[in-house]
Amino acid sequence: MFKNIEFIKSVFKLEDLPPPEFPEIAFLGRSNVGKSSLINAFLNRKKIARVSSTPGFTKALNFFRVDFRFYLVDLPGYGFAKVPPEVQKHWQRLIEGYLKAIRDFRCLILIFDIKRKPDEADIALIKFVNYLKKPYCVVLNKIDTLSPKEIELQTSLYQKTFKLSQETPFFLTSCKEKQGIDHLRKYLFACLGLKI
Repeated sequence: MFKNIEFIKSVFKLEDLPPPEFPEIAFLGRSNVGKSSLINAFLNRKKIARVSSTPGFTKALNFFRVDFRFYLVDLPGYGFAKVPPEVQKHWQRLIEGYLKAIRDFRCLILIFDIKRKPDEADIALIKFVNYLKKPYCVVLNKIDTLSPKEIELQTSLYQKTFKLSQETPFFLTSCKEKQGIDHLRKYLFACLGLKI
């Protein structure tokens, strides 16, 4: 599927962003939603994005170049990371600055833990990407942890809370059980103009 996946750099300051040479997809989510696991599942690799049980492990914008065709960008998590407030503010400036930059964004993958209820930080993220008019999809991850009825209730809660239109791409995934990954991958390939 993917032949050449290369880590390019970790960006701690906006002036260090790599040139926008390729289309980009970016993975965003609060701490501990399974973002790194989802990236690894999407790429069909085990250890491209480092998985950590420690919230807030990703501290920079991590750029990966895939088959010399697109950038995959892993963003720092937001929310309950056990870091000082000034570090959280720096991450917020870094993320917002990156998303406001003039780059070839094909899709922002907004990841949420389906077990949780959406809170103010989650709603703020949706409002921000809507304000920026960036293309995005919503992913409810860790569906293996709930029953079908609970999944249905939580899905409805997220859709109502975020006021998502019928056109908003919406995916249910489990990295552990490999559920929904193929559907998400197919959608992102279409965003990138690639064939599976």
